[in-house]
Amino acid sequence: MTTGTGIARIALDPFVTDLDGESAALRAAGPLAAVELPGGVPVWAVTRHAEAKALLTDPRLVKDINVWGAWRRGEIPADWPLIGLANPGRSMLTVDGADHRRMRTLVAQALTPRRVELMRERIGELTRDLLDALPADGGVVDLKAAFTYPLPMYVVAELMGIDEALLPRLKVLFEKFFSTQTPPAEVVATLTELAGMMAATVAAKRAEPGDDLTSALILASADGDHLTDEEIVATLQLMIAAGHETTISLIVNAVVNLSTHPEQRELVLSGKADWSAVVEETLRWSTPTSHVLIRFATEDVPVGDRVIPAGDALIVSYGALGRDEEAHGPSAGEFDITRETRNRHISFGHGPHVCPGAALSRLEAGVALPALYARFPHLDLAVPAAELRHKPVVTQNDLFELPVRLNG
Repeated sequence: MTTGTGIARIALDPFVTDLDGESAALRAAGPLAAVELPGGVPVWAVTRHAEAKALLTDPRLVKDINVWGAWRRGEIPADWPLIGLANPGRSMLTVDGADHRRMRTLVAQALTPRRVELMRERIGELTRDLLDALPADGGVVDLKAAFTYPLPMYVVAELMGIDEALLPRLKVLFEKFFSTQTPPAEVVATLTELAGMMAATVAAKRAEPGDDLTSALILASADGDHLTDEEIVATLQLMIAAGHETTISLIVNAVVNLSTHPEQRELVLSGKADWSAVVEETLRWSTPTSHVLIRFATEDVPVGDRVIPAGDALIVSYGALGRDEEAHGPSAGEFDITRETRNRHISFGHGPHVCPGAALSRLEAGVALPALYARFPHLDLAVPAAELRHKPVVTQNDLFELPVRLNG
């Protein structure tokens, strides 16, 4: 498929069979690549670090889906598998300007640095409980199922005040929410059920507030203004979706990276490098979020020798720009926890829409990883890295499972 200007589009693989190769192809296409999302939806992708920072602060690119020409023309079906990411409801993710500042201010009142830091001890307790439940003989285990998935979900549930009994169903729903393979007949039903669960949580917290983020969002006020129930429901769904998926992939990818780079693992286990360096280099080199949907051009926006035409859509390809040699030097394609630019990545976004949960994700990984390796210092992959399978999720760098040998 080509654009109207004859530029060939790169079709993103819905099964994510070669994420590194795809990211390299996107970088090779230049700072602005013509891309086709699963379902045949044409968009543009920014693939370089400097251009991404500029576009993420460019007021000509907005979150209002009604600016999208393809949406206005009815070319994007309501059952498109990625519609929940492109049009997730009214929250600070989908508004700009004064509306965004208003919502961001109210959310910041609830998700304070103090609230995040108070979770440290509880994250440590949950980590120890999950590690205690791993096989005592140190055999082979799916570390994702046993450790890296449940930890962020338990943390999100406690932070948000979500009933733990809902977690198994939320797992099923969010897998459908992110997957490119969700049958069209299930897309709308999935979004409706998720919104209903969030609405029920909000109603319960209005009736009986607690010491949790949902209650804090309900009570947040600025100049007499409050978030509406619709805004709280969309915000909860956004925070749960981003809050658990990003952290799961961050911890999984860190384990894979250390297992495939034993010299780097030795640096951190010997104390010659900090665990924070592992976290930041993993965020850069194998970012948990491969592509973020979606912004829309209110007018023509030049990028290098190409232009995002007014009404077209832009995604940010974090998997590509994390290994940009212009930002990270000629060794950008190597995993190196000692590199000076490891903190220069923008894997949690940049500008007004930077991820509000970045501190929590870093905290969880910063607690979980050293505890895991203190318990199992010889932990290693139980299968070759090339056999690890990505889930059919074009927005997340997400594996089906993580088989490890705890004794190494």
